Amino acid sequence: MHRGAEMAKKDYNLIVIGGGSAGLVSAYIGSVLKAKVALIEKHKMGGDCLNTGCVPSKALLRSGKILSYIKRHQLYGLKSASAEFDFADIMERVQNVIQKVEPHDSIERYTRLGVDCYTGAAKLLSPHEVEVDGKTLTTQNIIIATGATPAVPPIGGLDQVDALTSDTLWSLRELPNRLLIAGGGPIGSELAQAFVRVGSQVTQVEMGPEILSREDEDVSRTVRQKFVSEGIDVRVNTKCKEVIKEDGRTFMRVEKQDGTTEDIEFDRILVAVGRAANAKGFGLEEIGVKLGDRGTVEVDEYLRTPAHKNIYACGDVAGPYQFTHTAAHQAWFCAVNALFSPFKKFKVDYSVVPWCTFTDPEVARAGLNEMEAKEQNIPYEVTTYGIDDLDRAIADSEDHGFVKVLTPPGKDKILGVTIVGFHAGDLIAEYVLAMKHGLGLNKILSTIHIYPTMAEANKFAAGVWKKNNAPEGLLKWVQKFHNWRR
Repeated sequence: MHRGAEMAKKDYNLIVIGGGSAGLVSAYIGSVLKAKVALIEKHKMGGDCLNTGCVPSKALLRSGKILSYIKRHQLYGLKSASAEFDFADIMERVQNVIQKVEPHDSIERYTRLGVDCYTGAAKLLSPHEVEVDGKTLTTQNIIIATGATPAVPPIGGLDQVDALTSDTLWSLRELPNRLLIAGGGPIGSELAQAFVRVGSQVTQVEMGPEILSREDEDVSRTVRQKFVSEGIDVRVNTKCKEVIKEDGRTFMRVEKQDGTTEDIEFDRILVAVGRAANAKGFGLEEIGVKLGDRGTVEVDEYLRTPAHKNIYACGDVAGPYQFTHTAAHQAWFCAVNALFSPFKKFKVDYSVVPWCTFTDPEVARAGLNEMEAKEQNIPYEVTTYGIDDLDRAIADSEDHGFVKVLTPPGKDKILGVTIVGFHAGDLIAEYVLAMKHGLGLNKILSTIHIYPTMAEANKFAAGVWKKNNAPEGLLKWVQKFHNWRR
């Protein structure tokens, strides 16, 4: 692109490539700020979250949850309860849920907002030119929000079977009798529980020593024990080596930690070992944008690519987190920085990043856990409150799990929180707010919480901290004062 064209007036202030969470929020903010914005999506608006990720998985988990309640009906004083269902109907409900959410992310909505929406594959011709459907668009700034796709490991013979991923399993209408899940992370774990609850025999294979390996051992162990109690065959320290087809049957040869092997028969396999960034094939590297070791687009603290300060990246394609909410969080910084730099720019803030794995029990976390604190040599004190003590949890027969808070020794500052239990993903919001705005456990303890609610667990955890850090010297003096007054 010659200098004259670079200086010429552009078609757009901002072109956003990718119509998932990061791209949609970027385009929305750009439109609200009255910029001229184009949004390019080659497949489906809403991206992974709407079509193959968060929304469908939570819809499927909800059906599994209802069936789990029916299975343990006696806990609720019911003599009998059963459910007749077809797996196909459950999967059709998933699609209905997607369709109900779709208008929020639709071309029609964004067109009404003033965004020019293009359907097709984008290609960067230069730092200021993007080609789509044979047409070249010029722009002052570009935001790369192309997301990620499921990673497929080099397992021998995997190409001989119709392996499912979190992208493709939603076309299933026939329940797999024996489902093998490769991967013990959040996606593999959520889907393992969902499928065992709707009737599959599920074997989950994880090469590491525990599922949900980013969490503390007591957290992962709690979830694994629940899985085993529900009939999931959880294999940890086990590696998928090779698919074997023999006499009309299909097996996965796995290798255990001691080097021995075993063949596990399956009907369908779901590969859930992580996601790889969609950063290649549309011209980034050709114009000098570098990719990191993990295949993500390298960005600075303002989410700009070092090679071209007018090209930004956010969401899964940029990392370091692969959550819908962090993609939306990054998108704000991308859009504002792109539209107002160099006059004003903001460093992306990762100080308090929460997430939740929606297994049953749910696992929610914000900030440090014990494993990370030890790795970073950060001194900490642990406060744990068992939710089995909580009145509302007992009333709901959900009296399991715990709240675990990390604080500096002797101080109420919250370094990190992990909640394991019913609605943990909702309960942690109070701690996220407190951590973001510098509120400590004393503030949570002094806040009125409605009785009886699950949210009281947060206050009671703060109460445990207070008890453990009571000023003994002052209390002895107070006791003497009361004795004197009698």
